[in-house]
Amino acid sequence: MKAAIATAYGGPDVIRIAEVPTPSPKQNEVLIRIHASAVNAADWRLRSANPWFVRLVFGLTKPRKPILGVVFAGEVVETGSAVTKYKKGDRLFGWTSIMGLGGHAEYIALKENGAFARMPDAMSYTDAAAIPFGFGTALYFLRKANVERGQRVLIYGASGAVGSAAVQLARVMGAEVTGVCSTRNMELVRSLGATEVLDYTKDDLSAHRDRFDVVFETVGKLPFKQCLELVRSGGKLVLGSDLPADMLKRAFSGKDGRKVTVISGTAGESAEDMRHFAALWEQQQIRPVIDSTFPLARIQEAHARAESGRKVGNVVVTVA
Repeated sequence: MKAAIATAYGGPDVIRIAEVPTPSPKQNEVLIRIHASAVNAADWRLRSANPWFVRLVFGLTKPRKPILGVVFAGEVVETGSAVTKYKKGDRLFGWTSIMGLGGHAEYIALKENGAFARMPDAMSYTDAAAIPFGFGTALYFLRKANVERGQRVLIYGASGAVGSAAVQLARVMGAEVTGVCSTRNMELVRSLGATEVLDYTKDDLSAHRDRFDVVFETVGKLPFKQCLELVRSGGKLVLGSDLPADMLKRAFSGKDGRKVTVISGTAGESAEDMRHFAALWEQQQIRPVIDSTFPLARIQEAHARAESGRKVGNVVVTVA
């Protein structure tokens, strides 16, 4: 099968298309023909070994798992002898798993109890591949912050993959959502359900001090102390892109005596979440935002776009 492989750490140019053996499913696995995947922050960070601790987990000098890709959408083409949950022809979408990777290839073999679920009949593979990372990450942190109906929630980076999902999910939870983005993306964020949209290039965020029950910083660009100032006393600050170095720095900087709960960490993955997103999509309560679509042969361009800081929503890779 064809796969995009990275045999060294570095820029997008370390990735190349190669012929590799097609996996065979074990007794409890399904073999999936991948039709679409995506390039997310997890993918380009693993490829570039940024931050440095990536090497401690995925290989000191080069990636131990050269086929990147943490999400997929595809069709079951073969099942192991012990599989009972899925059958040939089922269309599935979800996570390959952060540790397993392998989504940027024509086929993947996954355990049937993995973090994936059946796609709605009308959902395209392109849309399906754009859902797991952004919506999965957003839901994990919004739940951790216990977002409730009537709360004021600010989403910083509201036009990104996680931010655009967070705006929609917070609205579904009944929150009053304020999105922060650039001028060109304000109408998009408003269309996703934000009741108010602030332009970070023009609006003075300090004018909104102590206003929000929850502030969700999705892109790691708003300084910690500015984030704190936006949260009311007793509120919660979610740092969805916080890396270990950021956490350490934050631990020593303190909270200036403010009574704010700070939430960070790594999002989890679950099949139940994928079923939840499928239902919301069918009810037309969510829609993935897609910045651009590249064929697998142009995977280097997809990585460059995802890492550029200029994308809106998700970068999807079509495989078949």
